Order: sequence, then structure tokens, then C-alpha cells
Amino acid sequence: MTIGWGVVGAGGIADRRTIPEGILPARNGTLDAVMEPVPERLAELRQKYPDAAPCETLQALLARDSVGAVYIASPPKFHAEQTIAAARAGKHVLVEKPMAMTTAECEQMIAACHEAGVRLGVGFMMRYHACHERIRQMLDDGVLGTPVMGRAELTCWYPPIEGAFRQVLADGGGGAFMDMANHCVDLLEMFFGRTTEIAALTGRLVQEYETEDTSVAILRFASGAVGLIDAHFNIPDAASRNMLEVYGSKGSVTTQGTIGQMSAGSIHALLQEAAEYDAQQERTDAVNEQLIEPEPVNMYQAEIEDLGDAGRDDRPPGVTGEDGLWNHRVVLAAYESARTGKVVRLG
Repeated sequence: MTIGWGVVGAGGIADRRTIPEGILPARNGTLDAVMEPVPERLAELRQKYPDAAPCETLQALLARDSVGAVYIASPPKFHAEQTIAAARAGKHVLVEKPMAMTTAECEQMIAACHEAGVRLGVGFMMRYHACHERIRQMLDDGVLGTPVMGRAELTCWYPPIEGAFRQVLADGGGGAFMDMANHCVDLLEMFFGRTTEIAALTGRLVQEYETEDTSVAILRFASGAVGLIDAHFNIPDAASRNMLEVYGSKGSVTTQGTIGQMSAGSIHALLQEAAEYDAQQERTDAVNEQLIEPEPVNMYQAEIEDLGDAGRDDRPPGVTGEDGLWNHRVVLAAYESARTGKVVRLG
């Protein structure tokens, strides 16, 4: 079964990634309509996607019977209202992260989709990355032994831009942590379980706008493992390594460039069974060093196809509304910690 997609907020990540890489090549989906309130931008989209109906309003898009699912990529302050409207119109929903502005809004979105009998997914597409899935499998299989620690970094250069919602607290809810560290939280929880406590620091060191351009957090997870996350809007793109590191009692895996918008990448694994104490702390021939290169999976196509299959098969998608709600709770706990200077525990 093929599902028709309507895109709400068809600029930005939608136009750059999700439409061309996700919806257009999807085996079970087609691009049916695009909605953009700015007439000049809508005209551009009409030229770029001639087979998609151009809609100036959400109501016009939702009125189309051929739209079975809606991808919402508007500023977060609109997510709750638009998701609830789509659910009441009988459309499945994939909403970008952050899911909403408050946990109450997240809960309302979940309830509306449940009441309407439609599926709700949240756009943490990095869970679908082939390298991240392989690391999860290695942890599940015990290849890395007891999980000990993870580090995830996502940084970029994001100068002041007129109309950029990530730079206005009332439009996006936060800066570097709300927009990018939430991906890192989601990934480390994919490996180690949900966050049980968090301590964070945020600041504005370079950019002159309202939200933070600097953020660092230390986390403990349900497995007992600990994590370190850093996300910044003030480091040049060429200098941003965007590293992922996972350590266990039997070794480590690291990637570079898998955290971000790219679907390619590889894993550098160093594996070694527990040995006698070595005072020299030297690597030995017993280390099993591997370069693991899974077949790439386009993250955007995978999340689009997953939501379509979830709607058809009447099952939850890979990243649910409840996952988005929990992630938002962790992010808000990080901001509370940064504000109060205290560790925040999550139940």
C-alpha cells in the first residue's frame, strides 16, 4: 500500500533532506502536497515539486483525501496544534524534534493520535543509521561486555539568521541543547537505556542571540552506564568532529560523522577480552581491531517508510510519541540543571 504524504513547513530540513531523500524514493509513499505559508516560498516549491499540490494553509492540506500521512517540519511552537489537527483529520503524523514546546503539549499530541487511531512518530532519524543499529546489536549480543560509557557530540556553526526559530526561545524552546543535543540523548538512550539523572551546563559564548550556543551534559542511564554529551552552535563546521564513542568492559567502538545528516559512515572497533593488569597499559597483539562498514541505509527514507508501514500494519513506529515525550523531559531536566546548578533525577 502506498501512502500519500503532505508536508507542513516544506522549507529547511524538509526541502533539504526529508522530501528528496525520504519521501520521493520511499517504496511505500508519494509526495502528495506541500504547505508553506509564505507565497514566494510556496511558488518555489511548486516549481521544484510539480506533482505535489501547493497548499497555503494546513486546512487545505488536511482536506485532501489523498493525504494519508503528514510530516510536520514547522517551528516547534506550532507542532502541537498542527499534530492534533492532523490526527483529528485522520492522518498519521511524523513530527520533527523537538516534539513540542512543553511536556503537556507532547501528552496532548499523543492523546489526540490515540483517540483518532492514527500513528505518531518523532523525527529522531539517527536511530535508523546503519552504524548506530550495528552498535546497538553489538551491545545486545554482549560483544562490548558490560556497557560503561558513551559520548555523543553534535556541533556546527550557526550564526544569527533573521527568522531562525532556533535562536528565539519562544519559537523553538531552546538552542543547541534543544535542537541538537536531543539527538545525542536519543542515541545514547538507544544504547544504554533511559536517563536516570543528568547534570548540565549551558551558555552563550560567541553568538549574539537569545538561546544558548554552548551546552554540555553528563548523564547516568538505567543500565548504570554514564554518558557525556556536547552540542554547540559556535564551532566552525570544518572543525566539528561529531564523534560517537561507546565503551564497554570488552572494548570500544567509535564513529565519526554518523551523528548528523549523513547516512554513510563506518565503525572503528577495538575488542579485547579481560586480561591481567598491565602496569604499562600498552596495547597488545591480543587486541582485535576491526573496521566495520555496514551497508548504508538512508535515515530519512527509513523513517518515512517505517511510519508508512506502522500505519498499514497497525503497529507503533520505531520512534513513538512516548519516546518524543520522554526525550523532551530529559532536555528540560538538562535546562533545569543548568539553571539551578544541581543534578536532576528522572523517574
